[in-house]
Formats: sequence, C-alpha cells, structure tokens
Amino acid sequence: MTTVNVYLNFDGRCEEAFLHYRSVFGGEFSYMGRFRDMPADAGASVPPEEADRIMHVSLPIGGDTMIMGSDTGGEWAPSWKAGNNFSISVNTDNRQEADRIFGGLSQGGEVTMPLGPTFWGDYFGMCTDRFGINWMVSFNEQNKG
Repeated sequence: MTTVNVYLNFDGRCEEAFLHYRSVFGGEFSYMGRFRDMPADAGASVPPEEADRIMHVSLPIGGDTMIMGSDTGGEWAPSWKAGNNFSISVNTDNRQEADRIFGGLSQGGEVTMPLGPTFWGDYFGMCTDRFGINWMVSFNEQNKG
C-alpha cells in the first residue's frame, strides 16, 4: 500500500519544532538522527556548526500517518524560506511503483535528487513538479511485505 506523509524542512529549528509537535500529538519519535551521524562515505560534508542539526526525524501521529522533517538550508537548500519548506513524501511497495510515480511527478519539473539507493537503505529520490510542489519518493526493501 502506498502511503503519503508530509515532510517539513527547517533552517536550524527542526528539533525545537518536533519537540513541540510531540507535546501536541504525543507518542515517541521513531527516528531522530543528526548530520554528524551520517557515514563519512555518504558523499556530503557537513560544516562543524551544522553537525548537531537534524538530518531526519519522524513522529508517528496515528495509524499509517507520520510527520517527518529535517534541518535544511545553506548548501542543502539554498532557496529555503518559510512557506516552501515542505515536501509530500510518498512511500511505495516496490521499486517499479517508485519509478512510475517519480517519473510522473518529475515530468516537466526538476529532479533535485535522482532515485537511487541511499545509505539509510531506501531507494529514494526528490523532485519539484511542474506546479512547484516538492516531492520525495521512496521504497524501503526492509519493510516490504
């Protein structure tokens, strides 16, 4: 089953925001990782002053729904500003569905990260569609039925 969630981006305030969201929705983070936790071979260098920023956090808020987020800014998202700081995250059941959805969404738009394997285990890519909406598409082989 394909699921859709919202992915929020912050410029240094992700942890503060998600602590607030957890106080509102309850529950526990299913993951919170910092940029300093990225493996050295992930291909990106992080300035020391950004090492403690949040690379990824996810907070289940009921059933199959969760809100996810990260700190992006500077090199990671030079056009970041409040108002364009979200993406719709689509998680698929298989690679073929991820390819199909990503191909359709990116047609006429801009691929910001091509679909491919990642160090966290997902087949993942990002794009902005021709209407200016940011999308993240992923398939996690460990979670396949």
